[in-house]
Amino acid sequence: MYAKYVKRPLDFVLSLTALIILSPLLLILTIVGAIAMKGNPFFVQKRPGRISKKTGQEKIFSLIKFRTMSNAKDKDGNLLPDKDRLNRYGRFLRSTSLDELPELVNIVKGDMAIVGPRPQLVRDMVFMTPEQRKRHTVRQGLTGLAQVSGRNNISWEEKFEYDLEYINRITFIGDFKIVLKTVGKVFKRDGITEEGMATAEDLGEYLLRVGNVAQNQFEQKQNEAKQLLGV
Repeated sequence: MYAKYVKRPLDFVLSLTALIILSPLLLILTIVGAIAMKGNPFFVQKRPGRISKKTGQEKIFSLIKFRTMSNAKDKDGNLLPDKDRLNRYGRFLRSTSLDELPELVNIVKGDMAIVGPRPQLVRDMVFMTPEQRKRHTVRQGLTGLAQVSGRNNISWEEKFEYDLEYINRITFIGDFKIVLKTVGKVFKRDGITEEGMATAEDLGEYLLRVGNVAQNQFEQKQNEAKQLLGV
């Protein structure tokens, strides 16, 4: 009953209310971000969402976040490594999870939910098994069971296990507990990135590193992701 009839209307009301209440903070972060990033303060990226009942495929939507990395380039015009583009302001946004606030717009639009599996990259999705892609049978979340169980400091396999565990038992009490645990994680600033890395490792890169996919399979999947994105 909750998952089918209550969760979406509740998400809409709570997210719209949060946007209204937090609008002064969002305005400040937009202005400061434009200065700190020397341009557009928003980061928009295509992510796989809920599987469409009509097509049977994941709907690709535009996720909105505050930008945490600059567009700094080397002398040849190539973007610098992530660790060099992640400035002090960007680290502050990530450590406080303030960079996630614009995703409230995604929730209001219906692309996402407050609680659900976190939306991964399209280039991650193409490496998922059919079982793992069942995580896309529900709206992706601002936070989720995997996030409160380790965030980026758990393995990909563990993330998917938590995602599938969540979608098999969606309850109001369960969602409420995840939100409370998320607040605690944010205050403790736990698991923001993987140890020794500025950003989390892509699923494909992880599978290639541990030898679960061959180089030619890796390249084929990367091309598949580019086709889905129209690149």
